[in-house]
This record gives sequence, C-alpha cells and structure tokens, in this order.
Amino acid sequence: MRHEPRSDNRGILDPGRLHRELRFRRHLPAAPLRRYVEHYWFVDWAVTGAFEQRVVPHPAVNLVFRHDVGSHGDVAGSVEVSGVGQRLFSITLAGVGRVCGVQFRPGGFRPFWRRPVAELTDRRLPLVPAPDPAGVCAGDDDDRRRALDDFLLGWAPEPDPSADEAMRLTDEIRTDRGILRVDDLARRHGVSTRRLQRLFLDHVGVGPKWVIRRYRLQEAIERAAAGPPDWAGLAADLGYSDQAHLVRDFTAVTGITPTAYVRSLRTG
Repeated sequence: MRHEPRSDNRGILDPGRLHRELRFRRHLPAAPLRRYVEHYWFVDWAVTGAFEQRVVPHPAVNLVFRHDVGSHGDVAGSVEVSGVGQRLFSITLAGVGRVCGVQFRPGGFRPFWRRPVAELTDRRLPLVPAPDPAGVCAGDDDDRRRALDDFLLGWAPEPDPSADEAMRLTDEIRTDRGILRVDDLARRHGVSTRRLQRLFLDHVGVGPKWVIRRYRLQEAIERAAAGPPDWAGLAADLGYSDQAHLVRDFTAVTGITPTAYVRSLRTG
C-alpha cells in the first residue's frame, strides 16, 4: 500500500504555471479507501482576471466538490461526477475558490457506482444527494480529507473482484512501458482480448487500447515538459510506429504540436 501520493505531473500541460499561480496539493485517503482511490486533490485560488488550465485526462473517474466566490461576491457550489474524458479538458478559474477532488483509481469507482462506468465516459453529472461543497472544502487540508473520508466510507462500496482485476491491469499498463498492445496484455494474463474489452468498458469506462495509448501519450507530455526530448527515440520507446505517428497523436489530443508545446513552456 502506498504511503504517499504519486508526485508526477502526467496529463497537466503546464505544471509549472499551475504550481506558481494556484495552491495545488495531493493527499492519500484513509487506508480503507486506498483500494479504490488514487488520491485526493485540492486546489485553492484567488486570481485577478482568469486562469485557464488544460489537462489531458487520465482513464479515471473524478468526484469534484467546487466552491466559488465570484468577483462580485456571488457564491456558487457544485458536486459532480466526472467520467473519463477522452478529449482535452480545459477549465477557466476566476475570483476566489476551492476545489476538493477525488481521483479514483481506474476501475475504482465501479464499486461505488454499481453500474457500467462507460455510462459516464465524456460526461459530467451532478451527484445527488451530496454534501454541501462549502462544508467539504472548509478548513485546512486535514479537515477536507476527513470530510471526504467520511463521505466515501459512508457510501459503502461493494467488494468487486472484477473491479480489483481492472485496477491491477490498468496499474500494470501505467507502470510497465513494455505493454504496447492489447493482445500482448491478454496473452500475458491468459485471457481473451474480448474479455479485456468488456472488463475495461464496464469498470474503467474506456477500452484497454485507449488506456495504453493515453498513458504512453501522457508520458510523452511529461518528458517534453522536462526538456526537449529525442522525439524519434521517445516514439520508439513508447511503441509508436515512427516519430510522425507520435506527433499526430500528440497534436490530436493536445491541440498543439510537440515542438510548439515545448516552446510554449519556455515562453509561458
């Protein structure tokens, strides 16, 4: 069991600016919830004008509690279930506000939702009933963690061996760069590709091929953010047929070419 949240910036297109202009933190949930939850993520902001953040989503469901105070003192709050997003996610923040989020492990929301997670893919739905987001986001980080722990434990997730299998497989895809094809993963575990497809759609919300490509692309983005990589070598490492294939995939998902992305981080 992990005792610290992962510290990588996979998926965040401008992590430096995020950490400079907002208060962004990750925390682990209570031990009984770590089976299902990747981490809690908290964002506090007080900005003049507007702040836009773009993210290439993980293959994960998020539960998002948001409490805003606008520039004219108007207060708004929401609680949403955000399914796996297959496209670039962009959000603009203004005024003063807080977000308390729960990022579930891929497959980890199924024991709470108890329905096919593919129903949530590319959708954001209000959670009803739900606690007051102002209350969940009140206090310091320990207060917020306790509020989220209490809520999720009270939801009483049902043990699900298939969800456990989906979580193990997606974590294997994330950490083992050698997994580049669905049929390779299927042979490794002695199952059919059709069974993997059904398992992933039901418990993760997207197919295993999409998960493999998304994690490999997120690694390419993180490597690029650390400095201009050898794109041809990186493409080969990540299982792309050639550099042009990586460039096309990168541009299609992020809306910007790899070279322009690296340049934007230098001038941002």
